[in-house]
Amino acid sequence: MVMQRIAGVTAAFAILVLVGPAKLVGQQPASQPAAAAGRGQQGPPQMPLLNPEHVRMQPEDPFAGTGNNRIFGNPSQPGYYITLNRYAPNATTRPHFHDKDRWVTVIKGTWYTGEGKIYRPETMVPIKQGGIMFHPAGFIHYDGSRDGQEVVLYIAGMGPVMTTQAEEDEQGHPVARPAAR
Repeated sequence: MVMQRIAGVTAAFAILVLVGPAKLVGQQPASQPAAAAGRGQQGPPQMPLLNPEHVRMQPEDPFAGTGNNRIFGNPSQPGYYITLNRYAPNATTRPHFHDKDRWVTVIKGTWYTGEGKIYRPETMVPIKQGGIMFHPAGFIHYDGSRDGQEVVLYIAGMGPVMTTQAEEDEQGHPVARPAAR
């Protein structure tokens, strides 16, 4: 069953590379609507790195800082999206889940993943460069970099996707974390 899923994901990725995401799902590369600029965002709306004016991307092409960098589409909008997520050395997420399926490929470094509501970094499993993981909707997990090196991930899915924090302590009580600033 796992091998069939991996084969399916690999085939889907090959089709995307050969046909192109826009033709496959019948959409144009998304940009943020002009209305988004009036909702308190700082600076101009960010375009995806691949768009009608920039149809290729090389590994050495820059993408900003850590976090989520839109390559195609937009995870907060309907339709297919691709992001490159960059984790700084020794940075991990806490237990969470997404409401839609996501496929994750390790582009650079070794990515560590754990499962369940209780954060246990010592149980995280390494996935090497080139490895793939499927996150089905509702799958509680945590992930990141643990070996002192940066990690870059290729994440694909259908938007809009929501992420929900799900961490609990050993007694089953929700763990409240301060909001990121």
